[in-house]
Amino acid sequence: MSTHNKISRKTILDIKKMKKQGEKIAMLTAYDFGMASILDDSDIDILLVGDSLGMVVLGYDSTLPVTMEDMIRHTQAVVRGSSKALVVTDMPFLSYQTSQETALVNAGCFLKEANAQAVKLEGGREYADIVHKITYAGIPVMAHLGLTPQSVHQMGGYKVQGKNDEAAEKIMQDAKILEEAGAFSLVLECVPEKLAQEITEALSIPTIGIGAGVHCDGQVLVVNDMLGIYDKMTPKFVKKYVNLNLEIKKAVKSYVKEVKTSSSRVKSTVLNNRLLDRRLNVGY
Repeated sequence: MSTHNKISRKTILDIKKMKKQGEKIAMLTAYDFGMASILDDSDIDILLVGDSLGMVVLGYDSTLPVTMEDMIRHTQAVVRGSSKALVVTDMPFLSYQTSQETALVNAGCFLKEANAQAVKLEGGREYADIVHKITYAGIPVMAHLGLTPQSVHQMGGYKVQGKNDEAAEKIMQDAKILEEAGAFSLVLECVPEKLAQEITEALSIPTIGIGAGVHCDGQVLVVNDMLGIYDKMTPKFVKKYVNLNLEIKKAVKSYVKEVKTSSSRVKSTVLNNRLLDRRLNVGY
């Protein structure tokens, strides 16, 4: 009789259960082994390998240039750096929009090659069939409505969505359609707080907000934003819990100053290393 190791990571069933029990869901982005390890040790529920890495890691001005190869490589690193959080990865631009077959193959790559537990894709009812096909194949899907960054040019910039009654009703109906298609959760980005609350109450799956008020079942932020690392563009709704950009610069400047002035600490380190080398060379 075969035995199975106990699964220590959170699963999509755990995330769904959190909504039923009224427990809020905490999600942050992660892009590398080191940060994933820190966040995982800090009891984060979900790690999202976001295509936002295109901007905060790779230096692009949008998420559009990000490739499947980029996402797979960074997802692999995040999975290696974590053991408790559910790992969800973004499907990058044009990795799922062209056909259902392409979407399914690419989604499968994230589970087979990168060991992600779920994928996230942007868009409403126009992608319901794709969501259904992917989930039918056994791949969990997190949906994403409101401000969808991959459609930034179509939206005319990074703007709040669903502000009028017609737009709000479309987002509400899209949310219900995506739930019916099989999505296990839904990100609501930059939509009015009242609309986010209404959608959260209308769905049985968890909603995770970003710039959508406090009534969603959970919240997500770009980790580089909330830690104050990325200072090129910070959305108004982001709370900076620390300014690491400033702290890192202070630390580096202190190091540079010590090196430039040949401080006693640096000299001592060099001397100790030389003594160690000599002992090793003479067989001590």
